[in-house]
Amino acid sequence: MTSPHQALPERRLTRLGWSPAATPKELVLFVNPRSGGGAAKRNGLVEGARERGIQAVVLDPGQSLATLVDQAVAAGADALGMAGGDGSLALVAAAAATHGLPFICVPAGTRNHFALDLGVDRHDVAGALDAFHHGFERRIDLAEVNGRPFLNNVSLGIYGEAVRHPEYRDAKVRTLVETARHVLGPSGKTPALRLVDDAGREHARLAVVLVSNNPYATDRPVVGSRPSLDSGLLGILILDAPGDPPPPGRAWSAPDFEVSAPATVAAGIDGEAVMLDAPLLRFTVRPSVLRVRIASHHPGASPSARLPRAESRRTTSPGDDRGGPR
Repeated sequence: MTSPHQALPERRLTRLGWSPAATPKELVLFVNPRSGGGAAKRNGLVEGARERGIQAVVLDPGQSLATLVDQAVAAGADALGMAGGDGSLALVAAAAATHGLPFICVPAGTRNHFALDLGVDRHDVAGALDAFHHGFERRIDLAEVNGRPFLNNVSLGIYGEAVRHPEYRDAKVRTLVETARHVLGPSGKTPALRLVDDAGREHARLAVVLVSNNPYATDRPVVGSRPSLDSGLLGILILDAPGDPPPPGRAWSAPDFEVSAPATVAAGIDGEAVMLDAPLLRFTVRPSVLRVRIASHHPGASPSARLPRAESRRTTSPGDDRGGPR
């Protein structure tokens, strides 16, 4: 029987669009022990999962996460969880969407951007496992670029180049500054990206292109947070290279979007360095295809979704360590 104290967060989740969900039978959690500087071990996730009757699959170096997920689904898994970085989360989430299975995000990465926007308490890593048994569920969007899924964002231009450097994760700001100096300096060369914005203006000298799965909030207290993950829209933010005619940048939203380039393009996809095939990068969003579950005692909404609506309309740009490009 639910106590009045327990009912309070559950009523709050219901108001936010979550619904109580029955416990699946075959529960599988994939664990990357190297993510987040060993966050899984520090939080006892493998032991905690097994105590809850969840099969914990620990990734060894060189193993294919995609293969392990396929094997688990073939063996009858009916709930998939991932404890790792956002790139790994996206892979498991895409498999869950394909098979119509619930997905559980366990925030064991470095910044846990997706967990923040989903409403998972990033400081309660082990508690996120409760979503398997005592979870609340809803449907959210999943975005794609050239058929590759992403949960957070794809960054092109300066960010896309910077993510390729091994130093990026340990010295993010310094690497971005050095990359910007190289790309935008007198002898630099901006990535050859072209696009047409929502006002019909062509952009041919772009320093930054950021495409997100749902638009980021535009109010300063929660820079880098998305108020919704089920709008059915991409968020698009561009910054032109210095010297181009004003305006130097623009932000808008759309269900799909295209960028052209003459050669392969360096990109950061949910923080992972990837090369995308040219000449056309096609972005799209798949509305409400992903069933997500969270623990009943977690917030259930991002910081920007919890702000008064009037505050959430003020404008700024995404990008600090609370979210934004990774």
